[in-house]
Amino acid sequence: MTDIVDELKWRGLFALSTDEDALRKALADGPVTFYCGFDPTAASLHVGHLVQVLTMRRLQQAGLRPLALVGGATGQIGDPRPTAERTLNDPETVAAWVGRLRSQIEPFLSFEGTNAAVMVNNLDWTAGLSAIEFLRDIGKHFRVNKMLTKDSVARRLESQEGISYTEFSYQLLQGMDFLELYRRYGCTLQQGGSDQWGNLTAGLDLIHRLEPEAQAHCIATPLMVKADGTKFGKTEGGAVWLDPAMTTPYAFYQFWLNVDDRDVSTYLRILSFRSREELEEMERLTQERPQARTAQRALAEELTTLVHGAGQTAAVIAASKALFGQGELDGLDAATLGAALSEVPHVRVAELGPVVDLLTEVGLAPSKSAARRTVKEGGAYVNNVKVASEDAVPAVEDLLHGRWLVLRRGKKNLAAVEVTGA
Repeated sequence: MTDIVDELKWRGLFALSTDEDALRKALADGPVTFYCGFDPTAASLHVGHLVQVLTMRRLQQAGLRPLALVGGATGQIGDPRPTAERTLNDPETVAAWVGRLRSQIEPFLSFEGTNAAVMVNNLDWTAGLSAIEFLRDIGKHFRVNKMLTKDSVARRLESQEGISYTEFSYQLLQGMDFLELYRRYGCTLQQGGSDQWGNLTAGLDLIHRLEPEAQAHCIATPLMVKADGTKFGKTEGGAVWLDPAMTTPYAFYQFWLNVDDRDVSTYLRILSFRSREELEEMERLTQERPQARTAQRALAEELTTLVHGAGQTAAVIAASKALFGQGELDGLDAATLGAALSEVPHVRVAELGPVVDLLTEVGLAPSKSAARRTVKEGGAYVNNVKVASEDAVPAVEDLLHGRWLVLRRGKKNLAAVEVTGA
């Protein structure tokens, strides 16, 4: 177990810890039970959460026992955001989201063996707690002056909106989680992101006040930011979700495939389960031949397989190749093709018209005359078949799944036409 600290450091997953020497000793004495919490403030986890889920998997593989907490109680409050008050969701919605998040986390952990994972819900120990009990038994041990130093709280206090007592009290609820898990499961380690450090240590302080003999610890992963300064896990369309209905497997794969060369080695170390030797070799290849995108392909394939399964990964890889003429488009299932084409420029039309008109309408050519030149020069394709005539009109039989045409100009410029009246 002690090697896991060095492994986390090499991978860039060890940003903060409360007492590294004491933690190493606890790991050497073993076994250690740890937990990480996830609040159901949306219907799905996103790739930012994936850092924590995969770190839990890594710690379990090193011999630690994981408790995965999905907060049916804290999810009704929400950790204070630095900018504005959260909109509170009703308890029924939160309860449904708890189930969805549990189902997303469970496949990454093992529920067998001596260090079998356990799923927990903090609503179990808060639902029957009265306000008086909470204030007397928990609130008594928190100091407001220390709570005010938390970054998100401090920023909200400086804003015009301020912060409600509800969100301000979130630290107490998360602190109580660590205490309860210590008492119920012997949990002595909490894992989370560095932006949660104030909440992590709040629980540690509470344990030290009420269980003075306890030896407990916190570790935090770094906050991931892209090399261009934008937030990790965000695209123009918003967050990249783990739920395939919210972010398709094709879009998920493409997100990783399009990672900046400056970021890919960092993401591989943090998220991949490949060996150090394999990752160092990929870093070398990225430096020598970045245009091959070997590291991005490896990252996209591994993570898509972990999240969506090998079958979906094979389907999206086949779709990626087929769109650029390296496979058969009619071999793709409707869902995968539709997901792939939603990621490229596309238009809807009521009926089919000349290819020249379609190329112009979808934006692959600036004008009909330019579209005709493209066709004449042999650079226009419909469903990967070169368009031979400037007057060509696709037939209804050409529609993929009775609905789509894939247009391409040259080797790399893609677009799609969806026929709604076919």
